[in-house]
Amino acid sequence: MSPPGRFRARPMRAFAILAIGVLVFGASVWGALALWHQASPSWRWPLLLAWSLLGAAVLAAPWLRLRRPLYATGGIALLGLLAWWTTLQPSHHRIWADDVARLLEAEVDGNAVVLRNVRNFDWRSEDDYAARWETRTYDLDQIASADLFLSYWMGPDIAHTLVSFGFDDGRHIVFSLEIRKERGERFSAIGGFFRQFEQVLVAADERDIIRTRSNARGEDVYLYRLQIGRDDLRRLFLGYLHDAEALRGEPQFYNTLTSNCTTIVYDLARRIAPGLPLDYRLLLSGHFAEYVHDLGGLAEGYEYAQLQSLGYINARALAADADGEDFAEAIRRGIPGIPSSLDTWTGD
Repeated sequence: MSPPGRFRARPMRAFAILAIGVLVFGASVWGALALWHQASPSWRWPLLLAWSLLGAAVLAAPWLRLRRPLYATGGIALLGLLAWWTTLQPSHHRIWADDVARLLEAEVDGNAVVLRNVRNFDWRSEDDYAARWETRTYDLDQIASADLFLSYWMGPDIAHTLVSFGFDDGRHIVFSLEIRKERGERFSAIGGFFRQFEQVLVAADERDIIRTRSNARGEDVYLYRLQIGRDDLRRLFLGYLHDAEALRGEPQFYNTLTSNCTTIVYDLARRIAPGLPLDYRLLLSGHFAEYVHDLGGLAEGYEYAQLQSLGYINARALAADADGEDFAEAIRRGIPGIPSSLDTWTGD
C-alpha cells in the first residue's frame, strides 16, 4: 500500500507542471510575436522556427529525461530575447509615410500660439492626395469649443478618437494621436503591442483628418459637443501642445493598450479633473463617448443613444463635398449642444 504522502504529491506535481506549462506557453507566444514584428526579414523565419521548436521542447520537458538542460536552455534563450527587446528604441529618423512625415511644432507667447506643420492634405482617396503643410496662428482667448469625434473602422467596439477645438473666428483645429507609419507600412493592433510603431501627435484641418475618414475611407464618424468651460478648454488645448513638444523632443512607442488615441484624451482630461474614474470603455474606445456622457461631459437632456444618432456625420460630410458647402459648418448641423441657424437640415 502506497503511503498517503505519495498521493498528496501527485496533485502538487500536476499543478506545478500545469503552471510551468502556462508560463512557457505564454513566453513562447510573446517571443514569437515579438520576433515576427521586430526581427529583420532575413532572420525572421529561422528565428521563429528555432524559438518554436525550443518552446515545444520545454513544454514536453516534464516527460523527458533532459528536462533540466531544456529548462536551462529555455531560460537562457528567454533572457537573451528580453535583452534584445530592451535594445529596441523609438526614433524620429525613419522613412515616414507622407501624412506623418512632419512633427507638430508649437510656440506659445502669452495668448498667441504659432503651430507649424499643421496638416491640411487634399484627400481624393486614401492613397491619392495633395500634400500640404501649414503654419497657423491662434489666440488662446478665442478658444470657444471642443468637439469629440469617434471614427469607427473595425466594428462597434473600436474607434479612433479625435478632439477638435473651435475658435471665435470660426476656425477649427483637430488633434489626433496616431501611429507614425513608415512608408508602405499598415496599422496592426497586434503590432502596437510589440513596438512596431512610434507615436505622432497630428494637428490637422477638419477637411483633412475628418473628411478623409468619412468621405475617402468610408469610416463611420460621430461628432459630440463637449461641455467644457473656456478656462478648461485653454488648459486642454495647451496640454496637447505640451505633449506634442515632449514627443518632438523624445520619440515614444505607440502602444495599443496604454498609449493610444483615447488614453491621451483621458490623461489630458485628468489634468483638469484628477478624479476621473478608470473604465473598460477606455480600452473599448468605440464606447468612449458613452463614458463621457455618463460623466456629464456631453450635451444635457439627451440619452446617449439620441446623441449618437444625431452625431452621425457621414451624410452631411458627403453632401458638403457635393454641394461645395463649408465642411465644418455642415457636419455640425443638428448636433446637440451646438448653436446653429441651420438646425433644420434633415439629410440624416
